[in-house]
Amino acid sequence: MIRTVFDHGTLVWSGDDIAALVAAQPAAFKFDSRINGFRSRACDYAVILQKLRSMKLELQDDACAFNALNDLSLQETLVPRPHQQTAFDAWRKSSYRAVAALPTGSGKTILAVMAIARLKRSALVLVPTIDLMVQWANVLKRFFNVPVGMWGGGSSETCDITVSTYNSAVLKMEFSGNRFAFLIADECHHLPGPANQLAAQWAIAPYRLGLSATPESDPARDELLKDLMGDICCRIQIDELSQGILSDYTVETIPLELSASERAEYLQNRKIYIDFLHQHHLVMNSVRSWRNFIMEVARSGQAGRKAFEAYLKQKNIARSGEEKFRMVWELIRRHGGERIIIFTADNAAAYELGRRYLLPVLTHHTKSAERKNMLENFRTGECPVLVSSKVLNEGVDVPEANIGIIVSGGASVREHVQRLGRILRARPGKKAILYELVNASTSELSVSNRRREHRAYSSKVNGGSLC
Repeated sequence: MIRTVFDHGTLVWSGDDIAALVAAQPAAFKFDSRINGFRSRACDYAVILQKLRSMKLELQDDACAFNALNDLSLQETLVPRPHQQTAFDAWRKSSYRAVAALPTGSGKTILAVMAIARLKRSALVLVPTIDLMVQWANVLKRFFNVPVGMWGGGSSETCDITVSTYNSAVLKMEFSGNRFAFLIADECHHLPGPANQLAAQWAIAPYRLGLSATPESDPARDELLKDLMGDICCRIQIDELSQGILSDYTVETIPLELSASERAEYLQNRKIYIDFLHQHHLVMNSVRSWRNFIMEVARSGQAGRKAFEAYLKQKNIARSGEEKFRMVWELIRRHGGERIIIFTADNAAAYELGRRYLLPVLTHHTKSAERKNMLENFRTGECPVLVSSKVLNEGVDVPEANIGIIVSGGASVREHVQRLGRILRARPGKKAILYELVNASTSELSVSNRRREHRAYSSKVNGGSLC
């Protein structure tokens, strides 16, 4: 007989046959001298149970505290679209444990609803933001007509179906990780983070579904996501979805130039930065090379500080410039009355645009009530233009938006695809346009090229200038 109990996000194993089980699956167990017994990660619950069954060992399971929801049923008729059915079937064939890569706006929430209805087990949904938590809770209440718990934003109610921010789940799962049979991670590319991963490690949930438009990151994080949620079972691209699911769209890159004074300042600072790289034999092409740069800066005293200041200055100049601000106003006038989201890489540029053109600005500093007001005014058209640094990159449902203007951003493909996704939610007759403003004679051009390395852009990019 084997016995297991849930203990602070881990499983404690004991019994007469424990030696045989540990010998059969040694990588899953660690000996804990404090209790003179064996522990495993909570997330290995399903794998260990499968091994127990194959060895025909009896189990006294005192860890599992989740419920079967036999009376759970859909309160609305749900007819999945072909891509949702394809993803659902792929997840089911992956033993109900996998990641589905679906474009923003393609109905990932509906896929989760289908999965919950199929399993009829207690479920926890992890999301990155409070806005998304509320959106998910409202959808789940509508489809199932049952109480839906929320962890985050001042809420701490646990129900058989609960939605939580990643941050709140990390605080809760040490004590509640055995309450849920089904774990859904929305925007699951956040999950491999040092803290966020604990929310999945401390859960015994045998059934798992990861959702993201762009789940890949780097090899180490990808391997961790696979360990926590399963393989990518299905990948559907933006350009594979027909009109009516996502809006038709075009992407237009607008090359601009710095003014003479801006260019002189840019070149001066870039030379200081590049000379420092050459002097220390540094090539900036990875996260590791960035760490090496910072280490050399720290070791080099005054010269290092000067090089770092020059790096920041030339980067900020490349991302901004008077011509970009002028072009933003030109595009606002050109698309007067349409819903426009303006994206920047930093708060300073966002606030400057807001100040110049009297536009509402959403950043991580914006209070919840003010944020809710801004989004509601945007949806109704009372205020049809929003400026945001990064908080609108993901997780906000604004189907009215049809024009996106990227003033600046990083080299991340994920960020660029997420920003495109903000304007692609379908509406009758909608035609979406994503403008990308690029200072062509600066390092921003190569950044732009890197972040557009995605097939969503390959047939949709129009070069040119509106100057």
